[in-house]
Amino acid sequence: MSPDISMDNTYESIFVARQPIFDDQQDVWGYELLFRASAEAGGANVADGDLATAKVIADGFVLASDGMSTGQRALVNFPQNLILDQFAYALPSDIAVIEILEDVRPEPEVLEALQGLKDSGYTLAMDDFMGETELMPFVEMADILKVDILGILGPEGIAHADKLRKVMADLGSTNCRLLAEKVEDLEVFSLCKELGFTLFQGYFFAKPEIIPGKKISSNEIAKIQLLKELGAPDFDVNRLSKIIQLDPSLSYRLFRYINSAGMGVSQKVESVTRAITLLGQRQLSQWLRVVIMSDLAPTKKGQEVAFMSVQRGRFLELLAQQCPSGQKPETLFLLGLFSLLDAMLGQTMDEVLKHVPLDKAMEDALKGGESEFRFCLDLTKAYEYGDWEAVERMIAPHGITQPQAAPLYTEAMAWTQNILGDCNTPDCA
Repeated sequence: MSPDISMDNTYESIFVARQPIFDDQQDVWGYELLFRASAEAGGANVADGDLATAKVIADGFVLASDGMSTGQRALVNFPQNLILDQFAYALPSDIAVIEILEDVRPEPEVLEALQGLKDSGYTLAMDDFMGETELMPFVEMADILKVDILGILGPEGIAHADKLRKVMADLGSTNCRLLAEKVEDLEVFSLCKELGFTLFQGYFFAKPEIIPGKKISSNEIAKIQLLKELGAPDFDVNRLSKIIQLDPSLSYRLFRYINSAGMGVSQKVESVTRAITLLGQRQLSQWLRVVIMSDLAPTKKGQEVAFMSVQRGRFLELLAQQCPSGQKPETLFLLGLFSLLDAMLGQTMDEVLKHVPLDKAMEDALKGGESEFRFCLDLTKAYEYGDWEAVERMIAPHGITQPQAAPLYTEAMAWTQNILGDCNTPDCA
């Protein structure tokens, strides 16, 4: 029987992030869930360190897996002690994939515990494999083999393709499904496909796939410009109403959103004017920006990029509201929203920004240069990579504590899922 690790408020300050995993068609297959309690998250309140870690896993799983589509899987890292203590049984076997960390040793009791999980219907994944022969007992047992592509190729990437070819040749035939992790560009993605990988993890999907001769369409330009205008405090509410009324798809999605259970509306809303009255101009403008962002990225991969963009924007907005830094919340929302436009449109950021005038400091940050906004984008990326040490190091000089920051990212994730979930359902297309 698995231990009781039900949620309570002990871990309100859990750092939570998730990294998408794509199949070979670049559809989202699942996510690796990354979480850790912040240093101030009440560690002294739980005497048993294993139980503390298990509660972070259980609570983080609930937070990070919320909103996942049916059939998608969630990879969760398990250290050796929790494998032996059978904490994995607390997670649902049809969703959770138990990830064996690279520092787990293939000792008899560990292999027996893992076999018990397999016999109970759990899927096992071997993490960070780089050809180590001592890990072969795990490889033979695993359903998924995660190969550390960046670790094998090094920072030179595709130039060292022969190293990856050798590791895969030495591995030989395997019954595992091959997952390439830390795939950071499209060239490496193509190499991994060639070598038989069918699952891919890394930020290759957030890099622009430049198509020679492709231009940004006038419709896309209009949408980008509207995204900026909608953030202005003096944006005309009558224009907002007309934009929605003249687009049947927008009207339908607005009514679906405002009449959803989470909005708490007592009577069904069927008027755009009524919706504006109930939501307010600011909230409705924000909703419309999210919908437009979603429309810019109709592919499955594009939707994941849209999700990341909106979540970045919402997180930075909440951070500005809770931890005043002199930056306007609406400015930081736009910064996050625009941070992946190059990947969404298949153009360089220089080309994209030709069509929308922005403050120079924001432009510099979006192009990867130094500016007062650079910290904000670097912080969102550290969260996305699950680099918690970097998160802590970056927020400290700004007077932001870990318990302040952690729930804001989780709230941004939930908010984004709530809005984009309604935007992207099949009957909203």
